Amino acid sequence: MAEPTYYAPHGGHPPQTQLLTGRAVFTDAYAVIPKGVMQDIVTSQLPHWNGTRAWIIARPLSGFAETFSQYIMEVQPGGGSENPEPDPQAQGVLFITEGELNLKLAGESHVLQPGGYAYIPPGSEWSLKNSGDAPARFHWVRKAYEYAEGLEIPDPLITSDQQVAPTVMPDTEGKWATTRFVDPNDLRHDMHVTIVTLQPGAVIPFLETHVMEHGLYVLEGKAVYRLNTDWVEVEAGDFMWLRAFCPQACYAGGPGPFRYLLYKDVNRHAPLPRRQGGARP
Repeated sequence: MAEPTYYAPHGGHPPQTQLLTGRAVFTDAYAVIPKGVMQDIVTSQLPHWNGTRAWIIARPLSGFAETFSQYIMEVQPGGGSENPEPDPQAQGVLFITEGELNLKLAGESHVLQPGGYAYIPPGSEWSLKNSGDAPARFHWVRKAYEYAEGLEIPDPLITSDQQVAPTVMPDTEGKWATTRFVDPNDLRHDMHVTIVTLQPGAVIPFLETHVMEHGLYVLEGKAVYRLNTDWVEVEAGDFMWLRAFCPQACYAGGPGPFRYLLYKDVNRHAPLPRRQGGARP
């Protein structure tokens, strides 16, 4: 089996001769940010990060992502941060797509290479630096941790795509599998960031309609995705946001595997609105 690949944007600027027509879509139910959108002009810089720029592809916003933010970070040699996370309530997941990064977390140092995965609990002291001679690129998924009575916060976790055996979906002959970096039965975790793999011709054979919000970044391959009432072609480098209960399904197009990095919120009660005078003491 071929080694997995992880698409990452490199930026640039389109020529004046390029047509305006593209594949970007923004609706109340879903959004598609295609890889061609991720040019130099739409990058952001962040406080306390040196030699770094970010494509912010999801953020909490009315009518958009509600539970998470997701960045694609590009760190130049020598760049990084000693104070990366400004929010003490934020937990994070890092997933490395290119280059090599040195992560210091909970007093220990780790070298992260493509496929590397790190879970960073809320309130952690951590830093990240590119000590190599080439740019490093990674996804940074952030979510405010939802504390639950009787549950401790999760432990830090360092692992990789290469170290975790995918879990095969029943009755698919191995054509649909999910790489789960944390135990789905561990209720301390209120978000999962996984990798879904569909082999050429495989299908998600029904319109999933569920409470979990999704962010999907295509790491490899291509597919046709059903989003609400529309069929949308996606390929490596594209990002999709799906609001809760957006119907979704997929056909993998080949010729190689279709793989995407998937965020979802899990393992917590649905919050209820509070109305004045609506509750007894």
